[in-house]
Amino acid sequence: MTADAGAISLFLEDEAATGRLGEDLALAVKPGDCLTLSGDLGAGKSSLARALIRAIADDPALEVPSPTFTLVQAYDLRIPVAHFDLYRLADGSELEELGFDEALQSGICLVEWPEMAADEMPGDRIELTLTHEGAGRRLTIKAPPKRAERIQRILAIRTFLAGLGYAGAGRRFLTGDASLRAYEAVYPATGERKILMDWPPLPEGPAVLDGKPYPKVAHLAENPYPFVAIADSLRQRGFATPEIYGVDYDQGILLIEDLGTEGVLDTGGQPIAERYRESVACLAHLHGMQIPQDISVTKDHIHHIPDFDRTAMKMEVRLVLDWHLPWKRDGQAASDAERDAYLAIWDDLIDQLADAEKNLLLRDFHSPNIIWRGDRQGIRKIGLIDFQDAMIGPTSYDLASIAQDARVTIEPPLFRELMDDYLSIRRAQGGFDETSFLKSWAIMSAQRNCKLAGLWVRLLQRDGKPGYLKHMPRTLAYLQVALEHEALAPLREWCARAGIGMSES
Repeated sequence: MTADAGAISLFLEDEAATGRLGEDLALAVKPGDCLTLSGDLGAGKSSLARALIRAIADDPALEVPSPTFTLVQAYDLRIPVAHFDLYRLADGSELEELGFDEALQSGICLVEWPEMAADEMPGDRIELTLTHEGAGRRLTIKAPPKRAERIQRILAIRTFLAGLGYAGAGRRFLTGDASLRAYEAVYPATGERKILMDWPPLPEGPAVLDGKPYPKVAHLAENPYPFVAIADSLRQRGFATPEIYGVDYDQGILLIEDLGTEGVLDTGGQPIAERYRESVACLAHLHGMQIPQDISVTKDHIHHIPDFDRTAMKMEVRLVLDWHLPWKRDGQAASDAERDAYLAIWDDLIDQLADAEKNLLLRDFHSPNIIWRGDRQGIRKIGLIDFQDAMIGPTSYDLASIAQDARVTIEPPLFRELMDDYLSIRRAQGGFDETSFLKSWAIMSAQRNCKLAGLWVRLLQRDGKPGYLKHMPRTLAYLQVALEHEALAPLREWCARAGIGMSES
């Protein structure tokens, strides 16, 4: 591969290489992309388009007829695709009648013979030009910088896989998450499916507190070192975390073990009691171990697990002030007196955590991040993922995360079972201060649910993601449970005065 003067040049030695590139491009495209395919008859335009469409469909046998006579063929896929062949187009103005602009608004357009409507092609298109070269093909790609960066990224991942011996592996989109990480399923020619974590380095954002950007204040992982450190440390202690097959720390690319696809919810999205109880048992065993705060990752890097400190806790609970209250009050901000009283309450509550049990907390130990492995025994039934933001802090935080799962309602009978299971295991371990732990649990439950009550609104108003608001009634109900503890009386009274309660929706 070469990249000169803004163009990417690739030699495709055979039809299989063309197919692999189509798979790779399927991982790079986004709605709104127009890809034009130019080249002589037989240069491989249709082969490339067909491979890309089949990869988005995740169906290698999908029938992809040439649109030579129909001019356009539409596919309702993960990303809608409109495949155009303009060879028989009489005039470029006819493109509008074919629904080109509408297709581009909601999906991607693949355009063969774009020369027939050159004046109608978007200026920010991705241009793919194929020419014969020896026994293979030469592909030249020209694209605006942001789109070119996406293509360069998926090609860098292909190079990474080749370095691990998986040059010809199949690749499919798996999922993305709120942090801009993306995941691929990688299918080697032999052996089991693997997972690729695409974690590109991001520029440092604006300062939000004490001159630091949000990830640094909240102790969010910014590179793969924490993930590898925690994964290896827990796996060495018998927990089911992904084995790491290869890492490029500078580029943020990891190839890891696939722990499975089964979760802890049933087909209707409801919690499966047995799986939640096994998850809580796994957590209790983890909390009974002392995990070192400094973990050697490479010969040159030691990961220091950050503390869940006062600054991070208070920044998270401020989301109630900054987002929840204005949303509830039709835009009216919290008063200075309300803010001062609320933050003073949290300073006192955090002071009361001084003697709480502290150890590794995974931070997001709930249904989206738990893999069920029913054929395994003990703690290995529970596959652990998404722990790169782990901290050292009150262990009760993780129990609040699972016993009050933010994404699914845990009804009171199951909640009591989960709490009893956890406490029983911890009592049997010895040296467990249950009274102190339950006080800590109430405080951390309140802290987490105050954060979430603001986060759901921020996702709606700032990020344009209204779907999370459905979790608000559940979050506020969970908060009320935490507020029943006597240590939370001042916060309970503040919430009552502010009108934060179960009646909200």
